[in-house]
Amino acid sequence: MVVNMDMPIIRISLFLFILVFFALLENFYPRRRPVCNTKKRWRTNFSISIISQVLLQLMLPLSAVLTAVLASDNNFGLFNNIEWPILIEGVLVFLLLDFSIYIQHVLSHKVPIIWQIHKVHHSDRELDTSTAVRFHPLEIYISMLYKISVILILGPSAVLVIIFEIVLSSSAIFNHANLKLPTKIDGLLRKVIVTPDMHRLHHSVRECESNKNYGFNFSFWDRSFGTYLKLSDEYHKKMTLGLESHQSTNTNRLIWSLLLPFVKK
Repeated sequence: MVVNMDMPIIRISLFLFILVFFALLENFYPRRRPVCNTKKRWRTNFSISIISQVLLQLMLPLSAVLTAVLASDNNFGLFNNIEWPILIEGVLVFLLLDFSIYIQHVLSHKVPIIWQIHKVHHSDRELDTSTAVRFHPLEIYISMLYKISVILILGPSAVLVIIFEIVLSSSAIFNHANLKLPTKIDGLLRKVIVTPDMHRLHHSVRECESNKNYGFNFSFWDRSFGTYLKLSDEYHKKMTLGLESHQSTNTNRLIWSLLLPFVKK
């Protein structure tokens, strides 16, 4: 299978469009008033993201899409060795990939050494579209290795992987947005997908809340495995976000954020 060389440009363009779209929405319809310096936060969060992507390309040139192409060319993986109607295969691949992301997220909280790295994401004391890209370079690297392993096992087509990647990044921007949705709309949406209110609870300083609502795309994984939690509408306005042990302005600093995984506290 030939993957269009323009695809990365299209994906980046879509990502930027969705990012700007929800950044504007959360500016006009904010869920919470910022307590931190937004400019400093955004500068740090996007700097972390750029560093992560550059280092990933230097250290691991094999992407999820390229892995799918190589697996297809070598008939490697489940779906490369069975014949399914394209619609059924597409639904199954999407569900399985999304479930694997749910499992990865749970493990990032349960495995101490991975949690030490994932803490960089949770150390953000606000939650908005920029938090969706605040992941330490080590976590991006580990995530890609994990994703490559899953793709090698499943053997999905490159097209399905591209679609999933676009939906996943779009969902992350949406559910991290500081966006106030009407209660009825939020209630309807969260029956299927993760909404900003649902994911915000996961970023609470309280461990009993941050260990809930792990989903990124679909909300039914949390419901199925007992990790779903919903609190009152008013609670979102007063809840404290971030890490209880790190509630200072240090979280807005780039170097501090990059060094956090190596500091025990």
